[in-house]
Amino acid sequence: MVSVTDKAPTKREAKAIGRIVLPDQAYKLLQENQVQTAKGNVLTVAQIAGIQAAKTTANLIPLCHPLLLGLIDVRLWLNDEKQSVECESTVQTSGKTGVEMEALTATSVALLTVYDMCKAASKDMTIEGIRVVEKIGGKSGPWKSTTHFKQSDE
Repeated sequence: MVSVTDKAPTKREAKAIGRIVLPDQAYKLLQENQVQTAKGNVLTVAQIAGIQAAKTTANLIPLCHPLLLGLIDVRLWLNDEKQSVECESTVQTSGKTGVEMEALTATSVALLTVYDMCKAASKDMTIEGIRVVEKIGGKSGPWKSTTHFKQSDE
Protein backbone atom coordinates (compact mmCIF):
# COMPACT_ATOMS: atom_id res chain seq x y z
CA MET A 1 0.00 0.00 0.00
CA VAL A 2 1.14 3.54 -0.67
CA SER A 3 1.86 5.52 2.50
CA VAL A 4 -0.53 8.40 3.22
CA THR A 5 0.76 8.89 6.76
CA ASP A 6 2.22 12.35 6.17
CA LYS A 7 -0.67 13.67 4.07
CA ALA A 8 -3.05 16.20 5.59
CA PRO A 9 -6.69 15.13 5.76
CA THR A 10 -8.97 17.07 3.41
CA LYS A 11 -12.57 16.76 2.30
CA ARG A 12 -12.68 14.27 -0.57
CA GLU A 13 -15.53 13.49 -2.93
CA ALA A 14 -15.87 11.35 -6.03
CA LYS A 15 -18.77 10.71 -8.36
CA ALA A 16 -19.01 7.66 -10.65
CA ILE A 17 -21.61 6.74 -13.23
CA GLY A 18 -22.57 3.79 -15.37
CA ARG A 19 -25.55 2.08 -16.97
CA ILE A 20 -26.96 -1.31 -17.80
CA VAL A 21 -28.74 -1.60 -21.13
CA LEU A 22 -31.58 -4.09 -21.17
CA PRO A 23 -33.35 -5.84 -24.05
CA ASP A 24 -36.99 -4.96 -24.81
CA GLN A 25 -38.62 -7.70 -22.75
CA ALA A 26 -36.57 -7.06 -19.60
CA TYR A 27 -36.91 -3.30 -19.79
CA LYS A 28 -40.68 -3.52 -20.31
CA LEU A 29 -40.97 -5.74 -17.25
CA LEU A 30 -39.14 -3.13 -15.19
CA GLN A 31 -41.45 -0.41 -16.50
CA GLU A 32 -44.71 -2.38 -16.14
CA ASN A 33 -43.98 -3.94 -12.77
CA GLN A 34 -42.80 -0.73 -11.17
CA VAL A 35 -39.29 -2.29 -11.08
CA GLN A 36 -40.54 -5.10 -8.81
CA THR A 37 -39.31 -8.72 -9.03
CA ALA A 38 -39.63 -11.79 -6.83
CA LYS A 39 -36.46 -10.60 -5.04
CA GLY A 40 -37.95 -7.15 -4.37
CA ASN A 41 -37.73 -3.69 -5.88
CA VAL A 42 -34.81 -3.79 -8.31
CA LEU A 43 -33.66 -0.21 -7.92
CA THR A 44 -33.95 -0.21 -4.12
CA VAL A 45 -32.05 -3.48 -3.71
CA ALA A 46 -29.39 -2.26 -6.18
CA GLN A 47 -29.06 0.99 -4.24
CA ILE A 48 -28.46 -0.86 -0.97
CA ALA A 49 -25.98 -3.20 -2.69
CA GLY A 50 -24.05 -0.20 -4.02
CA ILE A 51 -23.90 1.39 -0.55
CA GLN A 52 -22.66 -1.87 1.00
CA ALA A 53 -20.08 -2.27 -1.77
CA ALA A 54 -18.62 1.22 -1.22
CA LYS A 55 -18.19 0.40 2.46
CA THR A 56 -16.24 -2.78 1.67
CA THR A 57 -14.06 -1.53 -1.18
CA ALA A 58 -10.80 -2.05 0.74
CA ASN A 59 -11.75 -5.75 1.13
CA LEU A 60 -12.34 -6.12 -2.61
CA ILE A 61 -9.53 -4.09 -4.20
CA PRO A 62 -5.98 -5.10 -3.23
CA LEU A 63 -3.89 -2.33 -1.66
CA CYS A 64 -6.88 0.02 -1.37
CA HIS A 65 -6.91 1.95 1.92
CA PRO A 66 -9.87 1.34 4.26
CA LEU A 67 -11.66 4.67 4.71
CA LEU A 68 -14.19 6.15 7.08
CA LEU A 69 -16.88 7.31 4.66
CA GLY A 70 -19.08 10.25 5.55
CA LEU A 71 -21.55 9.93 2.66
CA ILE A 72 -22.51 7.26 0.17
CA ASP A 73 -25.29 8.31 -2.20
CA VAL A 74 -26.29 5.77 -4.86
CA ARG A 75 -29.07 6.77 -7.26
CA LEU A 76 -30.62 4.61 -9.98
CA TRP A 77 -33.30 5.47 -12.52
CA LEU A 78 -34.84 4.20 -15.72
CA ASN A 79 -33.82 5.87 -18.97
CA ASP A 80 -36.48 5.16 -21.60
CA GLU A 81 -34.44 6.64 -24.45
CA LYS A 82 -31.46 4.35 -23.85
CA GLN A 83 -33.61 1.50 -22.49
CA SER A 84 -31.30 1.33 -19.52
CA VAL A 85 -30.96 1.67 -15.80
CA GLU A 86 -28.61 4.56 -15.05
CA CYS A 87 -26.56 4.78 -11.86
CA GLU A 88 -24.72 7.66 -10.22
CA SER A 89 -22.78 7.15 -6.98
CA THR A 90 -21.30 9.92 -4.86
CA VAL A 91 -18.93 9.16 -2.00
CA GLN A 92 -17.42 11.61 0.50
CA THR A 93 -14.84 11.42 3.26
CA SER A 94 -12.52 13.65 5.20
CA GLY A 95 -9.24 11.87 4.89
CA LYS A 96 -5.81 11.42 3.40
CA THR A 97 -6.75 9.59 0.21
CA GLY A 98 -9.48 9.86 -2.42
CA VAL A 99 -12.73 7.94 -2.75
CA GLU A 100 -12.73 7.25 -6.49
CA MET A 101 -12.48 3.49 -5.95
CA GLU A 102 -15.41 3.54 -3.53
CA ALA A 103 -17.60 5.44 -6.00
CA LEU A 104 -16.63 3.10 -8.85
CA THR A 105 -17.28 0.04 -6.69
CA ALA A 106 -20.69 1.34 -5.62
CA THR A 107 -21.75 1.95 -9.23
CA SER A 108 -20.38 -1.39 -10.44
CA VAL A 109 -22.06 -3.48 -7.76
CA ALA A 110 -25.35 -1.60 -8.06
CA LEU A 111 -25.44 -2.37 -11.80
CA LEU A 112 -24.39 -5.99 -11.22
CA THR A 113 -27.32 -6.27 -8.81
CA VAL A 114 -29.70 -5.03 -11.52
CA TYR A 115 -28.27 -7.75 -13.79
CA ASP A 116 -28.74 -10.40 -11.11
CA MET A 117 -32.33 -9.39 -10.44
CA CYS A 118 -33.29 -9.16 -14.15
CA LYS A 119 -31.44 -12.19 -15.55
CA ALA A 120 -34.54 -14.39 -15.31
CA ALA A 121 -36.16 -12.16 -17.95
CA SER A 122 -33.04 -12.02 -20.16
CA LYS A 123 -29.33 -12.46 -19.85
CA ASP A 124 -28.71 -10.22 -22.86
CA MET A 125 -27.81 -7.10 -20.84
CA THR A 126 -24.75 -4.89 -21.20
CA ILE A 127 -23.11 -2.95 -18.40
CA GLU A 128 -21.27 0.04 -19.84
CA GLY A 129 -19.72 3.42 -19.26
CA ILE A 130 -18.60 2.93 -15.66
CA ARG A 131 -16.26 5.81 -14.93
CA VAL A 132 -15.37 8.59 -12.51
CA VAL A 133 -16.90 11.86 -13.65
CA GLU A 134 -15.94 14.16 -10.82
CA LYS A 135 -13.37 14.34 -8.05
CA ILE A 136 -12.90 16.99 -5.36
CA GLY A 137 -10.09 17.36 -2.84
CA GLY A 138 -6.55 16.16 -2.49
CA LYS A 139 -3.27 17.44 -3.88
CA SER A 140 -4.40 17.36 -7.52
CA GLY A 141 -7.50 19.47 -6.74
CA PRO A 142 -10.91 19.30 -8.41
CA TRP A 143 -11.48 17.46 -11.67
CA LYS A 144 -14.62 17.03 -13.75
CA SER A 145 -15.22 14.92 -16.85
CA THR A 146 -16.65 16.52 -19.96
CA THR A 147 -18.83 13.45 -20.69
CA HIS A 148 -21.49 12.96 -18.05
CA PHE A 149 -25.05 11.71 -17.98
CA LYS A 150 -27.49 12.61 -15.23
CA GLN A 151 -31.04 11.77 -14.30
CA SER A 152 -32.17 14.80 -16.31
CA ASP A 153 -30.96 13.06 -19.51
CA GLU A 154 -33.96 10.72 -19.42
